[in-house]
Amino acid sequence: MTQTLFPDPAAPDAGRPAQPQPLPRLARDTTPDNPWPISLLSRKYHDAVAKWPGTWIEGQISEINTRRAGSAYLTVRDNTEDISLNVTGFGRFAQMAREFRQGDRVILHGRPDVWMKQTRLSFMGDDIRRVGKGDLMAQIEELRKRLKGEGLFDAENKVPIPEFPRRIGLVCAPQARAEGDVITNARLRWPTIRFTVLHAHVQGPSCPPDVIAAIQRLDADPEVDVIIVARGGGSFEDLMGFSDEGVVRATAACATPIVSAIGHEDDWTLIDLAADMRASTPTDAAKRVVPDVNEQLQIVDEARRRIRDRIRSRVDNEMRLIEGYANRPSLTQPLTMLDRPQRFVDDARQRLDIGLRRIVDDASLTVEKLHASLTALSPQSTLDRGYAVVQDPQGHVVGDADAVKAGDELSVTLRRGRIRVTAE
Repeated sequence: MTQTLFPDPAAPDAGRPAQPQPLPRLARDTTPDNPWPISLLSRKYHDAVAKWPGTWIEGQISEINTRRAGSAYLTVRDNTEDISLNVTGFGRFAQMAREFRQGDRVILHGRPDVWMKQTRLSFMGDDIRRVGKGDLMAQIEELRKRLKGEGLFDAENKVPIPEFPRRIGLVCAPQARAEGDVITNARLRWPTIRFTVLHAHVQGPSCPPDVIAAIQRLDADPEVDVIIVARGGGSFEDLMGFSDEGVVRATAACATPIVSAIGHEDDWTLIDLAADMRASTPTDAAKRVVPDVNEQLQIVDEARRRIRDRIRSRVDNEMRLIEGYANRPSLTQPLTMLDRPQRFVDDARQRLDIGLRRIVDDASLTVEKLHASLTALSPQSTLDRGYAVVQDPQGHVVGDADAVKAGDELSVTLRRGRIRVTAE
């Protein structure tokens, strides 16, 4: 590489074009008049680091990002010295890294490298192996099992989130982005929502007591309908405060519905298991806690439309019934209503007349039979044949001549009339 210097006007050869000076080969040979350009320095760093041998390192994954296809970005921490190293890998290494999570202890192989555009030292990984979960991860897993055995994560202990909360209690860091995300998105969806915001440390030793105190204070506030505990993303160690046993127990004991919105979607803490609802981000928590006013207006409009349709359908049905009743012959020609009763009366009269005639005929026949029998047995019929009936004064019929003495007065009944005679 060459460098062109501006000529000195006072120099004897100022009128002639300046000759480019060669760049120093070594760093110690650079001067203010003949410095290295940054690109040369970056190249020399790159060439020097490229000669370093590959090495195996051990540490704990505090951050991992494998979302981009074919690439992986890890932060590996040495907990004994609290020193971190950024590791980048592509291809096979990225595929292998997808099987790892925050908190895993790993052994990595790779080579140092300098990214020349920013002259930044990095570690390019080409192999990764698991050596076991880290101590913090193991402690959290042990605590999770113990609290689960106590029933703190059981579904029947969850409190349902109110459909239309009036006031939200928010626990977050002061001047945190999570606070603005929750409040802004919640008010965009439900403008009348109100907030009670309590600031607390969201990482470090002060995090657990601050969060516990904030949860208990909001739980005791009768105006708070739901509580959101929010924090933006961070490393595994940064989110450790939300896996504290005291925080988990305070969350499980909270009578007010509580929503955890810690980190990003891939992050997890024990407060997520104890909370009544887990949101992937603070923005997601705001969207899930309050309804969307536009959606609710659409629901109301749809309900009103269905009500109008039902009423209109009911009225139409009743109108059709009324029209059907009005078109019936019984209403258009009311006298037709008497046809059936008239037929009934006519039939009854006819049956009554026939019945009475039969009764009279039967009675007449009986009378004739009785009259014939009476006529046949009547003494008058005997008298009509020329006979007479003789009776004594007492009215007894005289049937024997010896029973009559001379001078007895007798009564003789003839066919017509009666005479009195004296026996001789």
